[in-house]
Amino acid sequence: MTPAKDPAKGLETRTKLLDGALRTLTEQGIAKTSARTIAAAAGVNQALVFYHFGSVDELLSEACRHGTEQRVTRYRERLSGISSLSELLAFGREMHEEEREAGHVAVLGQLLAGAQTQPRLAAATAAGLALWIEEIEKVLTRVLSASPLGEFADPVGLSRAVAASFVGLELYEGVDAVGTERALESLEQLSTLVTAIEDLGPIAQRAVRHRLRRVRP
Repeated sequence: MTPAKDPAKGLETRTKLLDGALRTLTEQGIAKTSARTIAAAAGVNQALVFYHFGSVDELLSEACRHGTEQRVTRYRERLSGISSLSELLAFGREMHEEEREAGHVAVLGQLLAGAQTQPRLAAATAAGLALWIEEIEKVLTRVLSASPLGEFADPVGLSRAVAASFVGLELYEGVDAVGTERALESLEQLSTLVTAIEDLGPIAQRAVRHRLRRVRP
């Protein structure tokens, strides 16, 4: 029975190919990712890559979105429970360790490398990162609304800065693990300062706001 006559079988094959593409990126890198290597990882006929996706680039684009949606879904509940910037940072460190051990940091690195020369892959990678940014923006909007620093921070821009920072740290760790650890420790120190400001009494918080308003551009 062909995939066209069996939708369930076709969906199963598509999922195998998506997972196979992600596994191939992790294990062999973008340079060795092809219809043949993906099909071998998925355990299906190579022709099915083109039957279901039309091209390897389109398959990789779909795999990027597929993989990111799975990861965001995995962490969404934990993100919704974060109530402070220090908790967000702690979550980021835990997630970084989990993602690295699962091989997803390697996938991200390969996708970003391929995106430099493949516009379709660049768009898919950006869309995948946008899913993370959306969740981070929700957390920052919620957390900053109750902070004396809230009126001086832009959750939209800050969420992108946070996402870019963690992407950079994840990739940087591959060449300088010690430097990455120091960078994370510095972020923790910054988080401690923010927490100290948030714990100030009403009078002190008003003084902080007043001072920040005077120096704000």
